[in-house]
Amino acid sequence: MASRTPPEPADRFADLAPSLRALAERGVVKSFRKGHRLIEEGDTSDTIYIITKGRLRVFGSGDNGREITYGTYGAGEYHGEMSLDGGPRSASVEALEAIECVQVTRQTLLSHIAEHPEFALELIAKVIRRARAATLSAKQLALNDAYGRLVLLFNALAEAQADGTRLIRERLTHQEIANRLGCSREMVSRLTKDLEMGGYLVVTPQGISLPRVLPSRW
Repeated sequence: MASRTPPEPADRFADLAPSLRALAERGVVKSFRKGHRLIEEGDTSDTIYIITKGRLRVFGSGDNGREITYGTYGAGEYHGEMSLDGGPRSASVEALEAIECVQVTRQTLLSHIAEHPEFALELIAKVIRRARAATLSAKQLALNDAYGRLVLLFNALAEAQADGTRLIRERLTHQEIANRLGCSREMVSRLTKDLEMGGYLVVTPQGISLPRVLPSRW
């Protein structure tokens, strides 16, 4: 089975924002295994997914099979709102790990907005933020080479540490990085190996450590 309805815990929605929690309580709780496609690019449906546990990624595919990842999302976020106009899905969504989420239909969402009109403003704000992020990603793809995009990605993911280094905690394979950058896995492997040899990148059990500022050009 691709999904199932898990047993109800004491308070599954405790970590959700109050406005999103109210919407989640109207939906149907589902669980999906790692790798399951919740949404297929080009399909038509009117369901959004509120994540309560785990992570998923949003991506597109070309005719040659190459993928580009638009973003990853975790507990407390939702996705699928772009299809609420009735158009086809603009991207695919799959589980990066076993996840739990809440399915909410368009009609349920409209009923919720009718009772809580302030949620419409939150929904619009999220659509605007994601549109801006998509515009920025397109600009980066057009104006930066693969290394430049790698630096932007690592700088965005890195967290400052007490010892002055920065740490990327998210576990990313070279293929996952390549999908985010829109380049080949081989290119990512070569760039990261060069950065390791230069002392700019160290792989540790905690994640990718950046002991020095990454050079703007390589």
